Amino acid sequence: MKTLINEKYPESELTGRIIGCAMEVHKHPGNGFQEVIYQRALGSEMRNQGLEFSREHEMEIFYKGENIGTRRVDFFVEGKIMVELKAVIQLEDVHLAHAINYLEACKMEVGLLINFGSQHLQFKRVMKPKKKS
Repeated sequence: MKTLINEKYPESELTGRIIGCAMEVHKHPGNGFQEVIYQRALGSEMRNQGLEFSREHEMEIFYKGENIGTRRVDFFVEGKIMVELKAVIQLEDVHLAHAINYLEACKMEVGLLINFGSQHLQFKRVMKPKKKS
């Protein structure tokens, strides 16, 4: 089995552990369920693996300093990693854009986008884009 740790990514060990939990979850119910089923199963698996997390974490969204609403992120793990889940046939660019926007909104550097809806688990490590000068 290939290693999920790649030192070129920040928080690689932790993201590798989370991806490992997602792989374990995907083995059991497989694909075809609603996102909330995978969210509950992943929460259970991360708890079993000793990871601390908050689920359905609400964050405020601002526009030019004005609070314009809130958005719930599926998980914050160990106070370091934002995890957004999907249960779609294929991840699209729009899903990645959402994950990057959530990173920006919650002021985090690293996240994971995990899709349980395809035949094989899909995941992407997401990092906050560097500001252009």
